[in-house]
Amino acid sequence: MLIRRETPADVDAIRAVHSAAFVKADRGDGVPVEATLVDALRADEGWLPAYSLVATDSDGQVVGHVVATRALVGGAPVALGLGPLGVLPDWQRRGVGSALMHAVLGAADARDEPLVVLLGHPDYYPRFGFRPAVELGVTPPQPWGPQYFMARPMHAWRESIRGEFRYAGPFDDL
Repeated sequence: MLIRRETPADVDAIRAVHSAAFVKADRGDGVPVEATLVDALRADEGWLPAYSLVATDSDGQVVGHVVATRALVGGAPVALGLGPLGVLPDWQRRGVGSALMHAVLGAADARDEPLVVLLGHPDYYPRFGFRPAVELGVTPPQPWGPQYFMARPMHAWRESIRGEFRYAGPFDDL
């Protein structure tokens, strides 16, 4: 497996990864919101190409994807909103998701991002250093509750980073 930045040639494969990974259709057209969310994020001002990473198999086929986009805390652009993270079903539980998570967090830390925030399961994401964001003074946007709203302070994090969190625009349409 190789982790690398997304290229224009990967767009369809990324959409297919998220469509398969989030197969429980939650829209009338049968397409999971995660599949269309990545396309919308690409068109948003919060898009940061350095944080759209794919995992490929030995043949170069995309088997997983993660993205982080610019987000605000207290109105300041001092955070990344992570997600979605998706892995093809045949590749799940084989370390692909963990590898993508470590890669995107490493990239964020190397680029001096102060904070990475996500909505996720409180039993899974602490292994990557995430904890309830409210412990850091970062409050969730509505309608998400604090138990699934998690943050990971990076080396550039400062205690003055406090306030309401705001994802990139396309998250508002979910």
